[in-house]
Amino acid sequence: MKIVLMQDVPKLGKKGQIVNVSDGYARNFLIPKGLAKEATPEVIKELERQKEEERKRQEEQRKASEELLSELQKHVFKIKAKAGEGGKLFGSLTNSNIAEEIERVLGKEFDKRWISLDSHIKSVGLYDVVVKLPGGVSGKIKVEVVKSED
Repeated sequence: MKIVLMQDVPKLGKKGQIVNVSDGYARNFLIPKGLAKEATPEVIKELERQKEEERKRQEEQRKASEELLSELQKHVFKIKAKAGEGGKLFGSLTNSNIAEEIERVLGKEFDKRWISLDSHIKSVGLYDVVVKLPGGVSGKIKVEVVKSED
């Protein structure tokens, strides 16, 4: 019997795949548990429609991420931090601090998980920071850490 998997099934396939299984396995296990549906022409057409919608959604996400990245690259994000002699910070700057500054400058929400730091920033200076946005878009932005006056 041909079935369409509605969820990932170990040792059988991934969601959306059309696979052949024995009639008993399909009728007694997969279909009652909601793991699969019989592969009728209507179900296959619905599956193709869902895949097309998902592809369009991912394309829109990628375009939005590319626009956000180009907007981010226009700015140098300045972060003030307390520092001692020689420019060494008291503490360190994390991706959360950078995300807060980006939100402040752009006025948009920015997820701290999109920022990829090899290690925390521990001294003043200009840094290239990698951002990995949804949709597989990544690039570098400039972050300048300056000594605060207080």
